[in-house]
Amino acid sequence: MPYVFYDTETTGTETAFDQILQFAAIKTDADFVELDRFDIRCRLLPHIVPSPGALRVTKVTPPMLTNPALPSHYNMIRQIRTKLLEWSPATFIGYNSLAFDEDLLRQAFFQNLHPTYLTNTGGNSRGDIMRVSHAIHAYSPDSISVPIGDNGKQTFRLDRLAPANGYNHDQAHEAMADVEATIHMARLAHDRTPDIWQAMVRSVTKNAVKQHVIGESIISLTEYYFGRAYSWLVTYCGENPTYDAQLAVFDLYHDPDDYRGLSIDELVGVLNRSPKVIRSLRANAQPILMPADTAPVSVKALQIDPDERQRRVDIIRGDTDFQARVGQALALRFADQEPSPHVEKRIYDGFPSRNDQALMEQFHRVEWTERAAIAAKIDDPRLSEFANRLIYFENPQLLSAEKSAELRTWLVERTMTENEDVPWMTVPKAMRETDDMLADATGDEAELLSEIKDFLCEFDNYFVSN
Repeated sequence: MPYVFYDTETTGTETAFDQILQFAAIKTDADFVELDRFDIRCRLLPHIVPSPGALRVTKVTPPMLTNPALPSHYNMIRQIRTKLLEWSPATFIGYNSLAFDEDLLRQAFFQNLHPTYLTNTGGNSRGDIMRVSHAIHAYSPDSISVPIGDNGKQTFRLDRLAPANGYNHDQAHEAMADVEATIHMARLAHDRTPDIWQAMVRSVTKNAVKQHVIGESIISLTEYYFGRAYSWLVTYCGENPTYDAQLAVFDLYHDPDDYRGLSIDELVGVLNRSPKVIRSLRANAQPILMPADTAPVSVKALQIDPDERQRRVDIIRGDTDFQARVGQALALRFADQEPSPHVEKRIYDGFPSRNDQALMEQFHRVEWTERAAIAAKIDDPRLSEFANRLIYFENPQLLSAEKSAELRTWLVERTMTENEDVPWMTVPKAMRETDDMLADATGDEAELLSEIKDFLCEFDNYFVSN
């Protein structure tokens, strides 16, 4: 299966409330030979205030944000989706993509009325070279050079890791340059640590992960927190009955006899407690799963006599009632969580109905003059809201005077509010951030920040007053 390596440059790091400004991707064969490439930028959305810190890193200037020659965000996302479908089926790979770019891409599809899960449906799968790099560092540390960051600790940032491993990354934080750096790290992993590469490739699909976790009696599991690796010897002990991508594994350092008699509610408490006795594992997020005999020497379960470890495995594997209760505990863990008041954060609050799916497809096929009528027929309030926003951004005159006034009021409040607690960037917050950075900036950086400040001062003239 081919690989599609991709990267995004964005207005900030809040994946539900920021936007993609640039998307770049390269399709390769299994040997990393380039087959095709795609690179596109778009204009800033009217309700998105870019983070000055993000613009400082990417060197994106205000004229680039408002360039009329660039497509709108809506048209860019349509072109991205068309290209990715043309390249499918494939394994979609980024760098730190499972924690960031994937969420951005899903949000872009969701907020533009497209099916959300392109990269892991229709025969597609997804991977992350940061996770591969983590795996190499944990299981074959001499095979990769991990640099020291400004805080004196090891860093896996691509702009530091790729140069430390022989790549000239002078154009870091430009999407296509980051794609090429990601391919360099993938090729390095494939060539230097083929066993680890194959293990991580196996983990790009949910079903393969589930089969492996359930089929192997003991697995070495590794996760990274704040750049540091933690590993455990674990065995399968349950599956969420309402979300089959979520598995539970038991840390064999602990005696299962202390937990097998617990009720479902008590097991919820165990799942929420630290240190973790029972760990939640996302089968659709390329977990780092390696053979038990390769576990790092720091793993605590290695202190347990092998016969005792096997006894613990046999007990857990043979107790299907315990596994069922653990699965129910996984399902109940966040059952009382209140829905978000923000429509963008409700991306996982259910799938659209078949009728709404048909209306979403029709929305993109017809002319703008017909789209307001389609928006009025959509039942899902999330999708109806996004449909009206799209019309307002592209052709506001097609909405009723009442709806247009409603969205204009929303736009003003969204971008200009003084409320510090909102989860998105606002003009007042961006102005303060810019002033803070200007205090120490010099040269080209000071010039860029001054340009950003001028842009923010005129933000309402660019978007709100129009």
